[in-house]
Amino acid sequence: MSGPALSARVAALVVLASAALTGMAAGPAQAAGGVTVDAAGQGAVIDSTYSTELRVRGSGFQSIKGGHGGVYVWFGTVNGKWQPSKGGQSGVNYVYVPDKESKDNAGFQRYVAFPGSSTASAANGGVMSGKGAWEVRLMVPGPEFEAVGRNGEITRVDCRKVTCGVITIGAHGVKNANNETFTPVELGDLSETGAVEKPDTSGTRGSGAGGAGAAVPRTDAAPAGSGVTESGSGDRTGVERGATGPRAAKKGPAELSVDHAAAFVGRAMSFAVTGLTPGEQFTAVLDDGLAAAGPFVAGDDGGASGLIGLPASTEPGTHELRLYGASKEVSMKFGVAADPGLETVSVRESDEQQVAALVFAVVAAVIFLSALFVTIRRTRRGRRARA
Repeated sequence: MSGPALSARVAALVVLASAALTGMAAGPAQAAGGVTVDAAGQGAVIDSTYSTELRVRGSGFQSIKGGHGGVYVWFGTVNGKWQPSKGGQSGVNYVYVPDKESKDNAGFQRYVAFPGSSTASAANGGVMSGKGAWEVRLMVPGPEFEAVGRNGEITRVDCRKVTCGVITIGAHGVKNANNETFTPVELGDLSETGAVEKPDTSGTRGSGAGGAGAAVPRTDAAPAGSGVTESGSGDRTGVERGATGPRAAKKGPAELSVDHAAAFVGRAMSFAVTGLTPGEQFTAVLDDGLAAAGPFVAGDDGGASGLIGLPASTEPGTHELRLYGASKEVSMKFGVAADPGLETVSVRESDEQQVAALVFAVVAAVIFLSALFVTIRRTRRGRRARA
């Protein structure tokens, strides 16, 4: 192959490789997900007196294969720039109906996992499709509910006075603007649609005779508040903050423990607490807000457990976990270590980079020697022709 032909072929390969790399880096554009809500064929509405089961469908969400977490689906209210990706805070810019963060909860909260996620087995809302579609059944306790923000403050909400709806955000503390949505609902009379015996906990199909949207009498899972006052901090009428919990504090100290074996940077760590008031709602906060989880609800024995993520920005060393409840606060200090798995990945990536650099050097050397060989041959031919 002649020198010009070789040079042209090399240039073409470089152009093709660059185009391929550019396409890989850019990727397809990702629009925000969309949500549709339906109550027994009546559309986005909840009963103005009783509990309601909603059929919630998502489409166009960002589906990350093997990604950490997925999407939380809640019912609540928002204000201002509520999205976590824009600085929104739980208990301040958005509140929602509390429930246990477990697969067998009461159906007031749903967790939809990414396909191939390590926590997919805990998803009570199923697994998101590769195209970002999902569907869940979500229970709404009634037009009034009580929530606890991550700051530990109780908030009473009256959906007859503020706009309520379905909230979706990134699960496990992952902020993702593409998966943050709020879909408002209206209030109406759904009492004629039938009765649901119990909330569906499978995340796929309702178990009651009335189907999604059927109205059922309110239970004690989410006590209703008065929702008629407006605090001096500027909260809207219908959202009462700083209210006192409905139950008396349980005697005796609360005790907190953490899973030290999982206390690594970038991982989720479990914790357990005892000595709370049965049914008490609480939130877990790492240090001074480095991470938070909840709200959780104490069981009949005053105990509860949950998970809190230790962000990648967490410095190895001593940290403090605080639980804020309606009647008690408890905290403990524990050690966090660097994740050895992350270090292994970093070493592997470094090795791969070195191999790539070596391959590039070898290819460059071959191209250079080929060009040099062609040049020498041309020079020798020129000398012979002149001779």
